[in-house]
Amino acid sequence: MSWGHRVRVLCLGLAALVVASLFVGQVLGQPVLLGFVETGSMEPTLQPGDGFIALPAAVAGPIEEGDVVTFRATTVGGGGLTTHRVVETQGGQFTTKGDANPFTDQASGEPPVTRARIVAVAPQVGGSILVLPELGTVAVGSQQVLDTAARPVSQATGLPVATARGFVTVGLAVGLALALTSEGTGPPARDLARDVGVNRHRITQVVTAAVVVAVTAAMVLPAGAAAFEIVSAEQDAPGPRVIEQGDSEQANYTVANGGVVPVVSYLSGSERASVATERVVTAARSQQQTTVTLSAPAETGLYRATVSEQRYLAVLPVGVIDRLHVVHPLAPVIAIDLWIGAVVYGLFRVTLGTGRTRRRRADRPGAVARRLRRYL
Repeated sequence: MSWGHRVRVLCLGLAALVVASLFVGQVLGQPVLLGFVETGSMEPTLQPGDGFIALPAAVAGPIEEGDVVTFRATTVGGGGLTTHRVVETQGGQFTTKGDANPFTDQASGEPPVTRARIVAVAPQVGGSILVLPELGTVAVGSQQVLDTAARPVSQATGLPVATARGFVTVGLAVGLALALTSEGTGPPARDLARDVGVNRHRITQVVTAAVVVAVTAAMVLPAGAAAFEIVSAEQDAPGPRVIEQGDSEQANYTVANGGVVPVVSYLSGSERASVATERVVTAARSQQQTTVTLSAPAETGLYRATVSEQRYLAVLPVGVIDRLHVVHPLAPVIAIDLWIGAVVYGLFRVTLGTGRTRRRRADRPGAVARRLRRYL
């Protein structure tokens, strides 16, 4: 394999990784490796359409003042994912603000951002985030192209546009996989044409593994615990979480789903927190609210209560997920991975078949010239 071909394969592989991360991020409703902004609220740090490296919040470490985070907003921009900078931290809650905005999000009505609502953090090098110019413009344009291609499929088959978009994307993935693996298996110095094989079974395995990893990340990364700071005081006082000793008050807990697949969430409270609804089913591109009762101990002081969330993609019947969750929190993850992996594997197996596709490689300029001379 020549160096030129290696570079070509590497470039195609990186392009595939970028496209896959952006598409999976759109499907799951949270950044996966890469994120982007669509407005100018973060200027001059991020221009509209700029992209950035996005680390999942679960592995990003402590959130500090100055960090740029992507969180699930409730009021900013009408709700949904928002990328702003943390300007203040207090009691496990964060005040956020766009670099170009004169006021904080909280001054505009957004509740303080909790760790549970942060889905990604933009890593910084020397105090500056890693900017990928116009990445978001490409992502939005690609999404529009996919939607345009999916509409005729949807009209012809009666499938929802989101489902048709998935089939179109799978077709593009097959084409890209063929492009990545169909050339360069023989040494360039060979004079004679040779058969070049495309290992279709390996393509199926790689694509299936990538999908399963993305699905697992969509269920594992958003899971975690949301913390509530409680001040047990001698008497109730204005302000969040200031509760008279031995008394309790209620707070809202939001389960947001920015993806195109419904999710099933299981909530459990710590010693000083109890949830009104232990299982919440959230439809695609929507959110659900439940109530958390926070109890102050008899002794005054500062305490912490937590609500833990386990999240699963609702691709299996909810009753099945219920029974698996009782066995172990990881049991639904394994079952869902096996189900989605089997579907993807079967789809690619039927589409591509098995074995190797053989084709003659006789298109090198040297080989063509030699054959022409022999003919003459």
